[in-house]
Amino acid sequence: MESKSDQLTAKEAGILLISVCIVGFCTIIYELLIGAVSSYFLGDSIKQFSIVIGLSMTSMGIGTLISRFITKHLISIFAGVEILLAIIGGLSVPILYFAYMSETFYYPIMCLTILAIGTLIGLEIPILTRIMETYYDLKHNISNVLSLDYLGSFAATLIFPFVMVPFLGLFNTSVATGMLNLIVGVINLYWFQNRLLKRQKMKLYISSAVVCIGLIVMFIQSVNVVKFWEKSIYNDRVFYSKKTQYQQLVMTKRKDDLRLYIDGNVQFSSIDEFRYHELLTHISLSIVANRENVIILGGGDGLAAREILKYKDVQKITLVDLDPAMTELSKKDKLISKLNEGSLSNPKVHVINDDAYKYIEESNEYYDVIIIDLPDPNNTALARLYSKEFYQNVKNHLSKTGIVVTQASSPFFSPEAFWCINETMKSAGFEHTYPYHGYVPSFGDWGFVMASNINYDVNKFKLSVKTKYLTDDVFRSSFVFGKDLIRENIKPSTLDKPTISEYYLSGWKYW
Repeated sequence: MESKSDQLTAKEAGILLISVCIVGFCTIIYELLIGAVSSYFLGDSIKQFSIVIGLSMTSMGIGTLISRFITKHLISIFAGVEILLAIIGGLSVPILYFAYMSETFYYPIMCLTILAIGTLIGLEIPILTRIMETYYDLKHNISNVLSLDYLGSFAATLIFPFVMVPFLGLFNTSVATGMLNLIVGVINLYWFQNRLLKRQKMKLYISSAVVCIGLIVMFIQSVNVVKFWEKSIYNDRVFYSKKTQYQQLVMTKRKDDLRLYIDGNVQFSSIDEFRYHELLTHISLSIVANRENVIILGGGDGLAAREILKYKDVQKITLVDLDPAMTELSKKDKLISKLNEGSLSNPKVHVINDDAYKYIEESNEYYDVIIIDLPDPNNTALARLYSKEFYQNVKNHLSKTGIVVTQASSPFFSPEAFWCINETMKSAGFEHTYPYHGYVPSFGDWGFVMASNINYDVNKFKLSVKTKYLTDDVFRSSFVFGKDLIRENIKPSTLDKPTISEYYLSGWKYW
């Protein structure tokens, strides 16, 4: 279609309408990919998706504006746009992965990538609409184009989370989407080749072939590329990496130091994890009146369960972790199962793969001790597990003499977040809260908050099990905070206003 006078056939119009649906699909996939990767790397998913959507819409407007100056060679320009989208969109995730190796440049590169993709997307629909105006009248043309564009977008919102990411991962989803753009361009080149100049066809076919080979090679070599990237990101040798339905799991090893990372954040180091898990479990278990029925929310590595099993009067431990891949890894991997002493295979431990918020809300049981061992609240999905509403659900399932304890990030690196958790537990109705902290070399100064409905005298702590780190003196000192760590006038976090994420990201951004 190289001039307005050329009339489309019904088949040609059909090809273009299918193209509209596919490009609408790809548009949403690119936005979801960039938003997901940025949330994964930087946290604060609301902020990242807001930036992606805002810049995408702006650049699409720029592309639409530019399209008014395109009056000739519409088919060849459309094919060229698809080839460019195949390159930039298809490689958008690889680009962002390597941009993250130098975090200073991540945002500029992310913004430039979004602007380039958005501008090209903004060109697609106006050009296709103008090509089809020789076959449809204005009313039907606009409705056909927009309805199919929206249909493709809707399909993307379903296929992205349920099919593409679980089976392909973010990296290969990006490459595969770029290939879709390329296919659209090549199909239109082939179908309308009689309407194109020979020189135009040759350039576009050669470009398509080069881009196709590049995307295929990237797809095939994706595992090696990701391994290379991981080696650059992580200090130690990566010997396990898996993108699960919920998160990225990475394990590294150097000599005796085994480390687990979830979404790029270290969860434990085998050299000092006992400090963290002894602080998390033994203080509450040593002062509570009864400890027969214990629940762990999170803790899929089995290390908290290992410590709880030291108490012979504990009859039942329910461990609720969202990701079955995490708990299976902790059961079957020789290194982790050795570290957790096979705790997840112990008959007292009942592993349930479910969302902690949903499970505790729907539970019919009362628990003597509730251990909350969840990742830090660096996004809104995790912030709900540090909300007033969540702690109210926890309180409703605590026995009369029961006690709850949660990991609470660092009172040094993110003091506002730490004290926010304390205030949130108070706002949830707990009569007493007990903030405390301890030094874990891998994390630094790390905080915890206990809460109960009856008053416990923490000075009556008496350790009755074998530990590597915790002593009576360490216990007493853990409740003492220096002036520089204390914060006042801190707001609690709720589902509607997840202030915990703001506090957390504000504190950690300097470190």
